[in-house]
Amino acid sequence: MLTDDGKNLYVSWDEYHGLIEKLALQVADSGWDFDQILCLARGGLRPGDVLSRVLDKPLAIMSTSSYRAGGGCIQGRLDMAQYITLPRGELAGRVLLVDDLADSGTTLKAVVDRLRGLPAITELRAAVIWVKGVSIYTPEYFVEALPTSPWIHQPFEAYEQTGLDGLRRKLTV
Repeated sequence: MLTDDGKNLYVSWDEYHGLIEKLALQVADSGWDFDQILCLARGGLRPGDVLSRVLDKPLAIMSTSSYRAGGGCIQGRLDMAQYITLPRGELAGRVLLVDDLADSGTTLKAVVDRLRGLPAITELRAAVIWVKGVSIYTPEYFVEALPTSPWIHQPFEAYEQTGLDGLRRKLTV
């Protein structure tokens, strides 16, 4: 069960994967026929991978970063990769942009603005698991709206505090 006290939302691995699966069904049930998925690394990697596999669409990756300070809890300057990585060809046609959440919405809006400037992209829609109430951008697809804008504690964040020594301790017990 998701634990939400209004300020913090704690998500387990099972809950996280279930939400990604709901997102995949929502996109599929919309009837929109798109050509490629572009996920934003790092948060959009897992949702993008699952959607790519379930919906059988090629996956492209774009690296973005803005949460570096305060142990990854404080948003700073947005850095956006110059290049998009994809197995072949170029990012073109109808593209589904995937990330984990629309927090402030700054990253998604900046990426959408950049992608809409590319002539090869004919249509662009975005999909995320969560949209916070403070977000300036609302994607076409999302699983949960969070009006209180809690900090989301995702299951993989434990690795940010583990470090190599912690991992060694864990695996030698």
